[in-house]
Amino acid sequence: MARLVWLAPLVALAAAALAGQRQKPAEPKEEDESLVPKEYSFNPLQAEKELKVGAFYFKKGSYRAAARRFQEAAKWNPGYAEAFLRLGEAQEKLKDKKAAGEAYAKFLELAPEDKRAGEVKRRLERLGRAGPGGGASPPASGGNPSPSRGTSPRTGIRG
Repeated sequence: MARLVWLAPLVALAAAALAGQRQKPAEPKEEDESLVPKEYSFNPLQAEKELKVGAFYFKKGSYRAAARRFQEAAKWNPGYAEAFLRLGEAQEKLKDKKAAGEAYAKFLELAPEDKRAGEVKRRLERLGRAGPGGGASPPASGGNPSPSRGTSPRTGIRG
């Protein structure tokens, strides 16, 4: 009996040591840097660079690449209204009305007094969204207007 009393603490100590060895080691740091999520901090120079590259892609007709660059610019500088305007234009070219509307709304939120704000509000109405403070809804169709009698996208004149 004296042996059992003496042996019990040793068995408990050995079990605790084995349990400590069975724990998984901490995950090693990711070696492939491309898989690590990018962290964004305020960097207006990088935002400007991303905007210029996006403008190049937009002019080239690569709207998806342009949209990605404009999103990057907006992440580097969340207050950069131009990035949101250009992102809206690229998303509109990609026929993503929801994303274009969100980008245009953010542009109007950041730069309500910009000289292009009126055009952006018209684009939002055309996409079926009202801008901030605009409260306007898409015009109700009163009858069956002919397609050739709509508003010109360039001039805004009904014809």
